[in-house]
Amino acid sequence: MLYWLYQRLAESHGHFPFLNLLRYITFRGGMAVATSQLVVVIMGSRFIRWMKAKQGRGQPIRAEGIERHVVEKAGTPTMGGLMFIAGITVSTLLWADLTNVYIWAVLLVTLGFGALGFMDDYAKVTKQTTAGISGRARLAVEAGLAMTAVFLMIRFGQASPENAHLSTSLAFPIFKRALVDLSWFYLAFGAFIIVGASNAVNFTDGLDGLATVPVMIAAATFGLIAYLVGNFVFANYLELHFVPGVGEVAVFCAAIVGSGLGFLWYNAPPARIFMGDCGALSLGGAIGAVAVATKHEIVLGIVGGLFVVETVSVIIQVFWFKRTGRRVFLMAPIHHHFERLGWSEPTIVIRFWIVAIMLALLGLATLKLR
Repeated sequence: MLYWLYQRLAESHGHFPFLNLLRYITFRGGMAVATSQLVVVIMGSRFIRWMKAKQGRGQPIRAEGIERHVVEKAGTPTMGGLMFIAGITVSTLLWADLTNVYIWAVLLVTLGFGALGFMDDYAKVTKQTTAGISGRARLAVEAGLAMTAVFLMIRFGQASPENAHLSTSLAFPIFKRALVDLSWFYLAFGAFIIVGASNAVNFTDGLDGLATVPVMIAAATFGLIAYLVGNFVFANYLELHFVPGVGEVAVFCAAIVGSGLGFLWYNAPPARIFMGDCGALSLGGAIGAVAVATKHEIVLGIVGGLFVVETVSVIIQVFWFKRTGRRVFLMAPIHHHFERLGWSEPTIVIRFWIVAIMLALLGLATLKLR
């Protein structure tokens, strides 16, 4: 909104030295971090008290899960993801270029997946059960929202002259010009990336702060990628595929980082509120949508490798148990396996954060390895 206002003022009254700062994505990104953090911190205490009063017994804890969770985490309210979503939305609408299709595509995924997660959380809280919306129904809605967002990127995104089919192509890291044009099948592929990322973050969200910081790390990493890919000079220097207009997504990623900082103020152990499905699904979907917009879908598998491992651990556990009746892990997702081994919650969380940082650095290294 402020960027639009700057453009109108520049056209009618000439340039204002101070307002010229709004031209720069780096400045607006920095302001997006501060704004989203401020929004979350301001609404935090009052929102948490209100949620606690409304939810009563809070988020249901799985009886077959970790025993100490039933004692330590019982009564903690959920739906804290609404704080995340509020910070991201307000900050993005305030500082991003609202004529940019990529901004609206990633916001569609964030808000749509957030609404779906909210309904899932609401069903769990009101019925006091860990079973919310049916898995098939949730996946169907997620796929529909994701395909809509991918269609917007393909149909209204700008393509550079040398890469006319980039919007429907899969790019490979390390290889300079390797592209595979999937044509309209890219709709399904892009949706798979977004839905997969969303549910992977949801699997990871099981301990205080475990999902929040890796999401922030991934958002910061893809914010840098978006900035580089959307800048012709940097993209040409690093021999990346130039995606006109996608640099604006860096402002959105900055808003995720700021919201995460604000949320951690209340989510640091012991958490005063859980992000719930409305937070995990929306944040994972947002990261997936940014990866699709920047044409770095494969790099997402590296940067978000922690989320991939969490998801794979669940798939392996379910598959092997159905075939043999035995478990590969003491409990899935894998962070619960380490709890069963006797690791303390802070130890697991911090070590997983370290892994997330190393994977992010590895993902960024692919930008230079050409």
